Amino acid sequence: MKPDHPAHHPPADAADRKAVEPVICYPVERLARPDLGPYLSAREGWERLAEVLVPPREARTFDVPAGCFFRITSVEGSQVGDLNLWAAGDLGERFFSGKTRALHGTHLSAGDRMWSCLPHLRPMALITEDTLDWYGFDAFGGAVHDVIGTRCDPYTHALLSGGDQYHHCCHSNLTRALAARTGLPPAEAERHVHDVLNVFMCTGFTRDTGQYFMKASPARPGDFIEFFAEIDLLAALSACPGGDCSAKHSSDEARCHPLLVEVFRPKAAPAGWVPPGVNGYDRSHGL
Repeated sequence: MKPDHPAHHPPADAADRKAVEPVICYPVERLARPDLGPYLSAREGWERLAEVLVPPREARTFDVPAGCFFRITSVEGSQVGDLNLWAAGDLGERFFSGKTRALHGTHLSAGDRMWSCLPHLRPMALITEDTLDWYGFDAFGGAVHDVIGTRCDPYTHALLSGGDQYHHCCHSNLTRALAARTGLPPAEAERHVHDVLNVFMCTGFTRDTGQYFMKASPARPGDFIEFFAEIDLLAALSACPGGDCSAKHSSDEARCHPLLVEVFRPKAAPAGWVPPGVNGYDRSHGL
């Protein structure tokens, strides 16, 4: 956060320095925007493989084979969810929110991909439909489905609350769910929990102080975001203790609701889809 009263006076050419035009860090022209038509068509006659209802202030894991879809739906009321993705069988390959943000922007929607961490850096999932795509950016700079926040966690909560202990932060929920699924001790499972896609969360940065803000999610019962798994996935979703995140995180005060996860297998793979290979960088010559 920038200081209200800087300790140093601006130089004579301050205006010129500030007027330098920005350059996009990662031009994505070579990342062809996917044609969603074949993916949407592939849903015709699909088979539902699994259904998981994630309870309020808890998390659940689920599997999505490559070439299948999964959908997260608001079923009872506005509710934010924190999503983690790992490559099935390799917790070391996991969703890389920072690089996804650099490639697609602060908030994701249909046509954007979720990328895995280095050295893999390959598509894990493609967002195929988002019923909240109408929201765009509001007058406050807020938008839905962000990759700028981390996840509510008990450590930050204790730091900012003066030591209050809270055990249903999304970080804690995801840790418990992963530990239960894998059999890992919670302290070991915790190391694999990572920054999330904040599903249904409406967030942005304040324009005066640059602080991360949240506001009431626009999601209503029936709203959903849908994904196509590009690789075999192990996923975990936490129903955030902040509910619709209109007030605060990490408390039992917010009204919370469950989230529905459904996994579907299409009759045939989308036309033209090819499972992603390894990243093209050759490490044999050094890093």
